[in-house]
Amino acid sequence: MHISNEGLLTQLGYHANSANLIQLENIAKSTSGYEQIKRHILALHDHLKNFEGFVALSNSKPYFKIKIETDDPNILQAALDELFKWAHKYNVNLQKVEGKETYYITGIQKD
Repeated sequence: MHISNEGLLTQLGYHANSANLIQLENIAKSTSGYEQIKRHILALHDHLKNFEGFVALSNSKPYFKIKIETDDPNILQAALDELFKWAHKYNVNLQKVEGKETYYITGIQKD
């Protein structure tokens, strides 16, 4: 599946303006295996919506970030299970933000 940068931004809830396109280009440069990950980001985003989570552009680092915003421990665990299953399936490295249920997608694992 091929998705344009504009289409990806729109599906994630962003306007496809020049600032967001530049931010997405920076994510692409910083994320190893970006093209592989890009194909699966929207599926993850859609799955996480069921668990009060989403994929977004990070304002502080040049990566996609995943946020889970629930206080329900059962929903949180289900969201984390989905996230880790997705990361394992596609060999994606995640970096957890200390003290938050937020993760950065840093790239594909290298063997």
